[in-house]
Amino acid sequence: MFTGVSGSGKSSLVFGTVAAESQRLINETYSAFVQGFMPNLARPDVDSLEGLTTAIILDQERMGANVRSTVGTVTDANAMLRVVFSRIGEPHIGGPQAYSFNVPSVSGAGAVKVERGAGVIKESRSFSIAGGMCPRCEGMGTASAVDVTQLYDESKSLNGGAITVPGYTADGWSTRQYSESGFFDPDKPIRDYTKQELDDFLYREPGKKKIAGINLTYQGLVPRIQQSMLSKDVDALQPHLRAFVERAVTFTTCPDCGGTRLNEGARSSKIAGISIADACAMQISDLAGWVRGLAEPSVAPLLAALGATLDAFVEMGLGYLSLDRPSGTLSGGEAQRTRMIRHLGSSLTDVTYVFDEPTIGLHAHDVERMNRLLLRLRDKGNTVLVVEHDPEVIRIADHVVDMGPGAGPHGGRIVYQGPVEGLVASGTATGRHLDAQQTLKTNPRTPAGSIPIRDASLHNLRDVSVDVPLGVLVAVTGVAGSGKSSLIHGCLPRTDPSVTVIDQSAIRGSRRSNPATYTGILDPIRTAFARANGVKPALFSANSEGACPNCNGLGKTYTSLGFMAEVVSICEVCEGRRYTDDVLQYRLRGRNIVEALAMPVEEAREFFTEKPVRTMLERMADVGLGYIALGQELDTLSGGERQRLKLAIEMSGDTEVYVLDEPTTGLHLQDVDNLIGLLDRLVESGKTVIVIEHNLDVVARADWVIDLGPGGGHDGGRVIFEGPPAALVRDEASLTGQHLARRLGEVAVT
Repeated sequence: MFTGVSGSGKSSLVFGTVAAESQRLINETYSAFVQGFMPNLARPDVDSLEGLTTAIILDQERMGANVRSTVGTVTDANAMLRVVFSRIGEPHIGGPQAYSFNVPSVSGAGAVKVERGAGVIKESRSFSIAGGMCPRCEGMGTASAVDVTQLYDESKSLNGGAITVPGYTADGWSTRQYSESGFFDPDKPIRDYTKQELDDFLYREPGKKKIAGINLTYQGLVPRIQQSMLSKDVDALQPHLRAFVERAVTFTTCPDCGGTRLNEGARSSKIAGISIADACAMQISDLAGWVRGLAEPSVAPLLAALGATLDAFVEMGLGYLSLDRPSGTLSGGEAQRTRMIRHLGSSLTDVTYVFDEPTIGLHAHDVERMNRLLLRLRDKGNTVLVVEHDPEVIRIADHVVDMGPGAGPHGGRIVYQGPVEGLVASGTATGRHLDAQQTLKTNPRTPAGSIPIRDASLHNLRDVSVDVPLGVLVAVTGVAGSGKSSLIHGCLPRTDPSVTVIDQSAIRGSRRSNPATYTGILDPIRTAFARANGVKPALFSANSEGACPNCNGLGKTYTSLGFMAEVVSICEVCEGRRYTDDVLQYRLRGRNIVEALAMPVEEAREFFTEKPVRTMLERMADVGLGYIALGQELDTLSGGERQRLKLAIEMSGDTEVYVLDEPTTGLHLQDVDNLIGLLDRLVESGKTVIVIEHNLDVVARADWVIDLGPGGGHDGGRVIFEGPPAALVRDEASLTGQHLARRLGEVAVT
């Protein structure tokens, strides 16, 4: 186990050094040709590393948001299920690809060479690919309707800039394909088009057309938009394109396939009355039981392998998912545990598995199962490196490396290594908090009203009615998949639109975004530098006059090689500083702009005297972000760090009700105590704070608990407890109550 306060250097040591060097050395064993198709990994800043084995990294990165990717496709469960249906499904409709929503049904004819005797003749043969893709939605499961009024300004002509789609400028090549097509007068306002002209402009089928002397494929604007933008996941688009799609397109369930993505043939083939669409829609725990009940000797080995994969989902605490769940909707913790499934049955030994807080998003009940899985990987002859804050996981370690003593510039050193028993007695921040006994809040606050939720039935909720109290700290608890997020994120904002939800979703920004730009403090920082030096503020902007001309202020150069992954390298001119050398001559209190932005929040709040900057930095320190640098790239922040950054910003507004989704994610036990203090101060100032949380220390310090369950998926969706935590520990029907009692040292959980 690698432990330590947030920002102490755990990830830098484990992921950025040990795992990175292992992967780099493995890549070097491939030929130069193969390495050209692989990411270019830099050599870690380390003097020597010995005894390395192959590292398999299982981190918190969300899975790719490919719209065709599902839980079933990323774990091979879907592939095995397709083979089962192709063997014993009735009626028989073809091979495994006949049940795949990614393979279209195509028929045609072609000429083949056939040798007959002494000669070679050509023979025409017909062919067909019997795929399972729904022809209407092309395997997406959704049908899109485009609002054409959002595509153009009817009062303008094509030459006058009528097309309002991003990237379609009046003199740009995208617009010239229409204005020079000859189908309409490019200077005539679109509102004056005839019916045929408007149809040619919006919906004309693809066809060859010579434009500016070049043979091109002309296509109506609507199908062109559908191909270029709607074939991708909306969340993966650039911000300005995503905003356009959200404004101009309405997505609905495909009426032909009902959202199953499959054509009629694939849906008609069944096993024991169940189609492959039905099977993929089942809760995985139920699907595992259905597979075990299939007695078919012809596919017995395949059924055993499929059953083992599905049982691994259940063992991992993911039994509430379904195989048709889009992989892009999984949380970081769910994605990590899903990746772990393929390694549980692996025959590899002497491998180093590297985990990044594998218990994130797990209830205390599921943490025990995760511990057993980690030990199982170890007992197969592997090394398991885990970056973790959960005391229940730390206690199973054979060896602990504790980093610290503080965060950022105050960390980066090993303050203890050895057995867990020695850590408790070491006096480090981790050691002091590891066995600290938590206590219940003795005087819970009295609610000042409530937000009523009535008959909520979103996802697995079963007509839930509950009153969420106001003016107190509310903890919403329950095992993973019990319905916590459905109740709070899905139903509470609809009941009370004034609620501000602060989650762990990605922050929408560009490659240039950092905490200073996102919080808005970069503007007063630039102004302070400008006043101190008698120059323009624009000089201190990496997006404006002060930007390095070679990398345009990015600090890195990005080279697209088409068929290969994008190559990223540090700018040779500014060496990653983003600014010109002239700008770096200007100083504020002895530091230039690069040095100022490189400071962590804790140091920066002592350096800056400007009030708006100091206020925001103090809020960032309050939410546990004192160790992050002002100029750190936003996409390097974890989900928990992103949420706390959003909270720091929202604290300056007039929000009355805060909703936080597992705000303790990635926080050390010491930082959790600080966060609880912050939440208490928010409530004392008259706010309502609602936290969806697994951390038992937060639950113990809440004023009111709403516990959902008793299980996940269709075994959950009910409120099984409402009241103060003191009453929860006495509720034997609640798993949360049982584990909270153990955390408080009152009873043991069997």
